[in-house]
Amino acid sequence: MLKADLHIHTRYSMDCQMPLDKIISRCQELGINCIAIADHGTAEGALKMQEIAPFNVIVAEEILTTQGEIMGMFLKETIKSEANSRITPQEAVKRIREQGGLVNIPHPFETIRGSALKDKYIDEIAGDIDLMEVMNSRSPFPANTDKARDFAAKHGIPGSAGSDAHSVYEIGNAYVEMPDFNGNDEFLKALAQGKIYGKRSGMFVHLFSSWAKVKTKFRKRG
Repeated sequence: MLKADLHIHTRYSMDCQMPLDKIISRCQELGINCIAIADHGTAEGALKMQEIAPFNVIVAEEILTTQGEIMGMFLKETIKSEANSRITPQEAVKRIREQGGLVNIPHPFETIRGSALKDKYIDEIAGDIDLMEVMNSRSPFPANTDKARDFAAKHGIPGSAGSDAHSVYEIGNAYVEMPDFNGNDEFLKALAQGKIYGKRSGMFVHLFSSWAKVKTKFRKRG
């Protein structure tokens, strides 16, 4: 069985400072043997992690669309979306499909996270959603998690889970215990058989992200 944390960030995200080797070490400590690296706006960190990690790494990316974030999984390269010319949710789905990837909705129905995909657009692309994050450790409100579970069940969408880790302390706060898989189709079948475990990381973890953003801005100015 796999212990899969399906939402982790790396230093390739503008709001995260975690080096790849630190993530690997932490996963090994916790017995996590499958991860999805889903950095903001780039698959570069995930592709590098896939080369060096001694366990299964899914190449993913959080794509910021005009209406919020959509996660592409099993990608081959970055899906670019510049801040001044963001793509629509429908275009994001199209580009994920062009790479043979899967469409995941991270932190759905969040009420305080500005990057969450707007409810209206989740409904609009419901038929194109392959999986939905029904447990995100950074989601503070149980009601939002319940809404995601209900939506996924109603539409027959497998539920996913991830820590949304931006620090090593968060890794493994949510994960799926699931059978091993080979490729997209087997992944979805295994996920549907999986059992979700998780806890909320608490609001203080957002300080890691805020500090990382500040450091990134200073580094760019320098």
